[in-house]
Amino acid sequence: MARISGVDLPRNKKVQYGLCYIYGIGLHFAGEICKKASVDSSIKIQDLTEEQVRDIRDVITKEYTVEGTLRNEVNLNIKRLMDIGCYRGLRHRRGLPVRGQNTKNNARTRKGRKRGVGKK
Repeated sequence: MARISGVDLPRNKKVQYGLCYIYGIGLHFAGEICKKASVDSSIKIQDLTEEQVRDIRDVITKEYTVEGTLRNEVNLNIKRLMDIGCYRGLRHRRGLPVRGQNTKNNARTRKGRKRGVGKK
């Protein structure tokens, strides 16, 4: 089993799709990593040799910010926005959509369950 950046990659998937299980690596970056590590992206993870896994791990650690450090960086950016009190920070603080979406009818993912006013 290949373990990269603290994540167990699924054995039965192709390398390019398996690398997407790491936070911060999408399909495009996974293809770039395979090219830089000179690994065929169409083989399955279970068929990788130890050298290939080591090459992939080296490329990721040298050139990409992933997993814990990336999560920490994103959270610090959001906290900074909230501390300076800008519009985006206020939206984060109130739990509302940040990027200009309408909130009259939708936005239930950010706003949570609908709470009725209740009858008396």
